[in-house]
Amino acid sequence: MAIAYVVVAVLTIAYCLFSAGADFVRWERVGVAMDTVGVPRSWMPWLGVPKAAAALGLLVGFWMPVIGMAAAAGLVLFFGAAVVTHLRARDYSFGLQYPFLLLAITTLALRAAV
Repeated sequence: MAIAYVVVAVLTIAYCLFSAGADFVRWERVGVAMDTVGVPRSWMPWLGVPKAAAALGLLVGFWMPVIGMAAAAGLVLFFGAAVVTHLRARDYSFGLQYPFLLLAITTLALRAAV
């Protein structure tokens, strides 16, 4: 189980860094998705901060499990809110918020099991 957690946590860290980087550089594809759900593009860098913080928290969590658990739980809340935002805007397209949420849930579940 510990190997599965490490693999999934590293993947989650990579995805969080990718997503945070996309927000920080204001990647157009992300901006279009935000336009679709009515979130101002000016929020992009601010939405990247919790993703970057979660990546750092998951990394620290290898040595301090409670930090990893908190980071994973925060990601579940963050991407859960992203899914709700898309559904409230009646955007039923398959975006990255769904696999990110699934990855965050898996990370949290494996962290709790280790």
